[in-house]
Amino acid sequence: MKNRICDILGIEKPVVQGPLNWLTNARYVAAVSEAGGLGVLGFNAGLTESVFTVEGTVEAMRREIRAVKALTDRPFGLNVAPASDDPGQDRFTGPVLELMAEEGVPVAVMVGEMHPGWIGRFRARGVKVVFRAGNPSAASTRGAIDAGAQVVVATGFDEGGTLPAKVIGTFSIVPLVVDAAEGRAPVMAAGGIVDARTARAAFALGAEGLYAGTAFMMAEESPLAENIKRMAVAASADDLVMYRTVPAFYRSLPGPLPDELVRMSRAGATEEEIYKAQNAYIGMRDGMLFGDLSKGYASFGLGITQIRSIEPVRAVMDRLTGWMDT
Repeated sequence: MKNRICDILGIEKPVVQGPLNWLTNARYVAAVSEAGGLGVLGFNAGLTESVFTVEGTVEAMRREIRAVKALTDRPFGLNVAPASDDPGQDRFTGPVLELMAEEGVPVAVMVGEMHPGWIGRFRARGVKVVFRAGNPSAASTRGAIDAGAQVVVATGFDEGGTLPAKVIGTFSIVPLVVDAAEGRAPVMAAGGIVDARTARAAFALGAEGLYAGTAFMMAEESPLAENIKRMAVAASADDLVMYRTVPAFYRSLPGPLPDELVRMSRAGATEEEIYKAQNAYIGMRDGMLFGDLSKGYASFGLGITQIRSIEPVRAVMDRLTGWMDT
């Protein structure tokens, strides 16, 4: 299927691989792009330890970008999360934009709060912008499109990772965002989409593309720890636990630390206390990259129920899109 998203992003299939902080690397991202979608490097792509300086962050990402380019000549993207519209208050986004321009990375997947100035700055440097609001709404959709975002992602509460503050499921948020977009930009659906059934449903609701995280994380090429992959294949949405934290909610496979976080949440601990106990996003690294649920957590979307095997990225892509040309 060729449609507006394919045309805008220069890809064969209207699918973007959702980055999840520590859980991307060059091999994984290149595999998604080679399969026809848009692979996306996440914030700590290819790393096992945090880098805190601007210079270190840029050079670590430059190495991973060049590693992707050595594996594929197809488009791929970079995840960015501006902290402020004022470049003076945001140390990282400007240097990352310069890096993308220097290295020819064609797409920024911009997440979180909507900062229209950054959308305009990326567009001015020839970088295409896919905008994914942390809390999608009609207002954020219209604002992002007005600012120049070329694709908008409608994320439902069915997703994995950092959950929206409003508990609006994928089936409800997709038509809301589609209607708000009024055809001015195509909308991708995110949250619980892992197979042909869920993909067809998203398109029936007006989506023109899929933003898939959990489906690709379970692939052979994904850096997700093998023991976590095996646990996830054996699990369903019924097995996942959920707790409050900064900025809103997280869900995880059960385990010693996730179970304790749930206990704290039910006992009335503050979001900040729970966030500290989960060791912020280092807990994601420990749980999902290192596979240690005594020190970390393992976040998945509700589509985990339908995933019953660990397959190559190309097989995941075929499952998501094979129906589109029939």
